[in-house]
Amino acid sequence: MKTIIYILLNLLTVQAFAQNGIDSYLITGAKNNPGLKATFNEYLAALEKVPQVGALPDPTMAFGYFIQPVETRVGAQQAKISVAQMFPWFGTLNAREDVATEMAKAKYQLFEEAKSKLFYDIKSTWYNLYFTSRAIDIAKDNIEILQTFRKLALIKIESGKASSVDELRVEMEILDIENQLLQLIDKLQIQKVAFNNFINVGVADDIYIPDLLETVDLTYDRAAILDSIKLNNHQVLSLEFQEASYEYQQVVAKKMGKPNFSVGIDYTFIGQSSNTMLAPGESGRDAIMFPVVGISIPLYRKKYTSMVKEAVFMQEATLNKKADKINVLESIYEKANADYQDAIRQINLHNKQLGLAKISMRILESEYATDSKNFEEILRMERKVLIHSLELEKSRTDLNASIAFIHYLMGR
Repeated sequence: MKTIIYILLNLLTVQAFAQNGIDSYLITGAKNNPGLKATFNEYLAALEKVPQVGALPDPTMAFGYFIQPVETRVGAQQAKISVAQMFPWFGTLNAREDVATEMAKAKYQLFEEAKSKLFYDIKSTWYNLYFTSRAIDIAKDNIEILQTFRKLALIKIESGKASSVDELRVEMEILDIENQLLQLIDKLQIQKVAFNNFINVGVADDIYIPDLLETVDLTYDRAAILDSIKLNNHQVLSLEFQEASYEYQQVVAKKMGKPNFSVGIDYTFIGQSSNTMLAPGESGRDAIMFPVVGISIPLYRKKYTSMVKEAVFMQEATLNKKADKINVLESIYEKANADYQDAIRQINLHNKQLGLAKISMRILESEYATDSKNFEEILRMERKVLIHSLELEKSRTDLNASIAFIHYLMGR
């Protein structure tokens, strides 16, 4: 059983999460993450409850010794052994198994929830890694551009066509971006450690980061997403299985209010009799009584009634929890969808703004090369190029992260 479940776990990890080269990291995380392993072991432990609650009570055995033997026709009773087996009311054990099975299913959904959350964390961290890496590249590119501007300014200064202030302005810009670059490098290292810890590999292991993060579209409409949240979200499904377990718990409580039966055997050891009138073989012949049938009558009904009511209240509470969870998840989805729509708008905006800023900077650079005008405006436009480049990559990251989060809410 455990082998089958483990194979199923491996198969479930290889699913439609593969995009932008991150699929191998998802598989590695599913296999290695200790938190996910702990949740899966909790599910396996819940499965072991099923045979426990479905087993009969242990047989009872009693031994008695007669200090003053009781005389019978065939001899004195010296000792007695009794063995009995208790049987609960018909269907009680099956109902208990049903309760444990539904609770195990609820645990499995919590495992699936933990796996989905882990996949989202891996993906969102990987997207952040991409953005920080691209920000480093953009900062380096801008430093090179500013170095070119500084050379151009020096040429103008030497020819007496520009002020030395132009060079100082470039130096100030370079220093600012170099400081940002160092901060980004430190940030990238922190994110790499966090990412490798998610997949539980060496913190110094290399991580594949693409040169360009492909933007994808959300292939589901709003109605389909909301339906999937209600039907497939693992938190909701876990509550549904808990609800079913409390329904079976009511059956168990009702059956516990029924009589229990016991069947046993008594074996009495008989000593030799002094009665000479007995036939050969009768003296000292042990006595066997089988079957010995007993019944336990649940006279105190209040506790069984309370057990049924408790299960009913817990079932209603779980129903309310499920309704509340769906409401919360729908609200969270609306925020995630708004982030997704905003990311699309931001990508379009910064693509256009970046194109215009680059054109403007080339025009200003050409004007400065001819008549030494608007050097401060060149630096300001270069700053806009830097900002829009960063914002464009951030928007790509946000778009993919919002889709990953919506998939997580859908239980994919």
